Amino acid sequence: MAELAELEDPRTREVNEKHGDDHGVNLSKLRALAKRLKTQQELASRLWETNDTAARLLAILICRPKAFERDELDVMLREARPPKVHDWLVNYVVKKNPHSEELRRAWSADPDPVVASAGWALTTERVAKKPEGLDLAGLLDVIEAEMKDAPGRLQWALNHCLAQIGIEHAEYRTRAIDIGERLEVLKDYPTSPGCTSPFAPVWITEMVRRQHDK
Repeated sequence: MAELAELEDPRTREVNEKHGDDHGVNLSKLRALAKRLKTQQELASRLWETNDTAARLLAILICRPKAFERDELDVMLREARPPKVHDWLVNYVVKKNPHSEELRRAWSADPDPVVASAGWALTTERVAKKPEGLDLAGLLDVIEAEMKDAPGRLQWALNHCLAQIGIEHAEYRTRAIDIGERLEVLKDYPTSPGCTSPFAPVWITEMVRRQHDK
């Protein structure tokens, strides 16, 4: 904790807090510290218990993803309110855990929109890598009904899933683009030069073009 405190930088904190992340540690330095510590599950658990955002990010980097029980991960996700902690926990831990599919189904239907967004992030992963058994048409029905009025993080996750379905599954591409065009979610999102817009019709079209160009 003392070492993390030394890495704290006020300007980094200022930038991070604009995105809802209450820490001021440069992530490259955090990763370097994690590399030095290597995997330490017990230390990771103790760091998580501090409730400090930088400590929790470090915990995620040095933990053993497969060591967590289902209920443990459920509690951790509900505690992980800063966006970076939430994203890293889902992507670096839950996706590698044997309970990920069970949690995906439970979280997707959760009344807490932040928890539900984690379920949809896991669904997007399956759409891309393991779509067998998924009801893609049913997912599009839910996205069509709920995305327009969903709170920020859940809306973003639903939009990502919509785009992924359109990119990966040609038979649903026209419908995915149509849903995006009608709902206009993230249509005016500011996009840096050289980056792809998160507006689903633009995102789908651009990614499909790149696949064809390979």
